[in-house]
Amino acid sequence: MPFGYNGKVLHVDLSSGDFDVEDINKEFYRTYMGGSGLIGYYLLKMLKPGIDPFSPDNVLVFAPGVMTGAPLGGMCRFAVGAKSPLTGVFGQSEAGGFWGPELKRAGFDAIVIKGKASKPVYIYINDGDVKICDADHLWGKRTGEAQDIIRAEHNDPAIRVAQIGPGGENLVRFACITNELKHFNGRNGLGAVMGSKNLKAIAVRGKRQIPVADRQLMSEISKEFGAIVMENPLTRGLYENGTAAAVLGNSAAGILPTKNFHYGEFDRAESISAEAMNEKILVAREGCYACPVRCKRAVKSERYSVEPRFGGPEYETLASFGSLCLIDDIEVIAKANQMCNEYTLDTISTGMTIAFAMECFEANILTKEDTDGIELVFGNKEALLATIEKIAKREGFGNVLAEGSKRASEIIGRGSERFVLTVKGQELPMHDPRGKYSVGLAYALSEKGADHMVAAHDTMIASKDQFSFKEIMPLGILEPEKPTKFSPLKVRTFAYLSMWWSFFNAAGICDFVPVPRSSMSIDDVINALNAFTGWKTSVFEVMKVGERALALARIFNAREGFDAKDDIVPERLHGPLKNGALKGSFLPKEDFMQALQLYYGMMGWTENGIPTKEKLLELGLEWLVEG
Repeated sequence: MPFGYNGKVLHVDLSSGDFDVEDINKEFYRTYMGGSGLIGYYLLKMLKPGIDPFSPDNVLVFAPGVMTGAPLGGMCRFAVGAKSPLTGVFGQSEAGGFWGPELKRAGFDAIVIKGKASKPVYIYINDGDVKICDADHLWGKRTGEAQDIIRAEHNDPAIRVAQIGPGGENLVRFACITNELKHFNGRNGLGAVMGSKNLKAIAVRGKRQIPVADRQLMSEISKEFGAIVMENPLTRGLYENGTAAAVLGNSAAGILPTKNFHYGEFDRAESISAEAMNEKILVAREGCYACPVRCKRAVKSERYSVEPRFGGPEYETLASFGSLCLIDDIEVIAKANQMCNEYTLDTISTGMTIAFAMECFEANILTKEDTDGIELVFGNKEALLATIEKIAKREGFGNVLAEGSKRASEIIGRGSERFVLTVKGQELPMHDPRGKYSVGLAYALSEKGADHMVAAHDTMIASKDQFSFKEIMPLGILEPEKPTKFSPLKVRTFAYLSMWWSFFNAAGICDFVPVPRSSMSIDDVINALNAFTGWKTSVFEVMKVGERALALARIFNAREGFDAKDDIVPERLHGPLKNGALKGSFLPKEDFMQALQLYYGMMGWTENGIPTKEKLLELGLEWLVEG
């Protein structure tokens, strides 16, 4: 019998209402593991090049990883993938919470969905039993109400619901998917793909135990990690302040995106910091399945009717609705976060698209006549909230912004394109590469568009004295490099860590648990994988899993016409920061382009950024070469 996984993938055809189960062997799991690796496999197998992302022909894949559901902190993640309506290329986004482990407890390792239902539906999975249920009565409802109705219909408050709100139904190109109202597959507009298929939700209930090969060893690893969570500052800080801890640190370092990336320091950063959240609106520290870190926040605001059930703003949200838009009110940001959670909008792209519009307004490219009477200036709190509402409903000017900043600029014209900060059509996250050069490589090289979770950031491994640097040395990273420097060492380090983090994605492991971001050692990660599955794997094998997943996504994008010409960052990042500790600093363009070419060579890709035939064969992807 398999351990750690079920060996079954559920296929659903929404057009016909049919479904079947595919049996998968151990070799498949060791090759792709799940997550992005499994998504890349099915998208390349099932999708023809050039399809419209909103076509019924698009395939939507929900994919936990091999480690998802293991009784150990951080083993909770699942990925969702499809051709992205925001970028037009490989779309994939991860989430934590409880939905991924619940799907495996219900008997399936992944769901592959094609077609389009003739009317709104949701999929209900209960211990292997699959039903397609009517969702007419749910369409148009926000997430909280929809989840309550689904659970009541089946008389089971423990059902885990992954769903879209009106933003996904209205095909906002950066709509996301939420589970438990507070965990998100946030980027790439995958919620809009669900909406295009008339799929409101996937509700899952599983009572089976996921089989563990060596339960005693798994228990020992779990206890060891639980014991160090409060001792290690990397994990203790996540418990105490969550990701919001980055606000003050990044502002002091001059790399907190402020006023649409013109500035790196926000003079009111204290007002949107973790400390402000803890003092004013925090009501609970929460977490994901089996995880003692508990980095999630639950907040409440009487002034803005913010409810704890929708969680609380992460760092990315605090920055995208805060410093980026010059908003200094933590309760307004919490309200904006809850609105996005109810409507299912990605907070990064929402904040970036609104900041783009604010800069257009400041430059007199837009006026109140264009924005439905909203004075869309930086710092206008009520304008921020009103614009989020309009985007989700695609009302008036919100219909333009719902296309994302790149497409919105093409509609607006008049020179607005110079204010667009995207890579491959996806808005930048809240990390400024002018102070962390590897983040610039991550933005440019990510097959999904700008993404800060492609590899470890430079600052995590900048000194030999850091715990995170010492613990990452078994990967062959033996010397640190300055965050603001390009060198062969910097590129090699980025390459190794991009494979390591890609493995996390495929395996269903949270980036906030293993080194270098957190405190679980490389040995414990590998030992846990072996204890859960019964395999005898190694660092070498899992690094190849990560590299393979990167190659699959790269080949998918090449089929869609994307290559090295698309591995660029916005020109604004090659220009100087206007304030802060790094005032005058910029991402040197010539050095950056040389680093990209060096990375291609190290990865076995052509000068055009495409994996060679030899590399595909080395990765065991003969079917791509033969096809």
